[in-house]
Amino acid sequence: MTTDAPTQTDDATTPGMIKADLLAGLVFILLGLAIFYGAWTMDRLEVRRIHPFTVPGLVPGMLAIALTLCGTILSFRSLRTVAPGGWQQLSGAMLSGAAGRAAAVMLLALVYTLGLVGTLPFWAATGLFVFCFIMVFECWLAAPRKPLLQSLPWALGLAVATATAVTLVFERAFLVRLP
Repeated sequence: MTTDAPTQTDDATTPGMIKADLLAGLVFILLGLAIFYGAWTMDRLEVRRIHPFTVPGLVPGMLAIALTLCGTILSFRSLRTVAPGGWQQLSGAMLSGAAGRAAAVMLLALVYTLGLVGTLPFWAATGLFVFCFIMVFECWLAAPRKPLLQSLPWALGLAVATATAVTLVFERAFLVRLP
């Protein structure tokens, strides 16, 4: 007969995660308030006799309220939980390899959305993003790292296929005019 009772480590939350919940909750509150402000200051279009339940900004405003509420609940829950040494564990986790990979993803995504899209044709920006993403995560951040010449054809082929497929889907299926 086996016992499937959860161990103490299954239910226990580490002190670092409790502090991470606090920071995430504060970020959600700020993001929710910023989105609510943007939704509230949108044009109401009274001149066009728009019904009050269909005004622009209504759905983003309701989602912002929900995000702010969830951030508040998360923050209060983490403030009530005792977490000795939580800030030290959190700082150690933020300096780990996983955090570095997450930062690399965010950096690549920001370069793609803010720098490449609009500057280059969409298909070129998408292909370049996919190529760089594969090369960075296979040749630089992977453990063990793959040789450059081994990853190059794979990254190039996947970049061309992804750029072609994404561009065709947006232009032909969704009828979106791409930059």
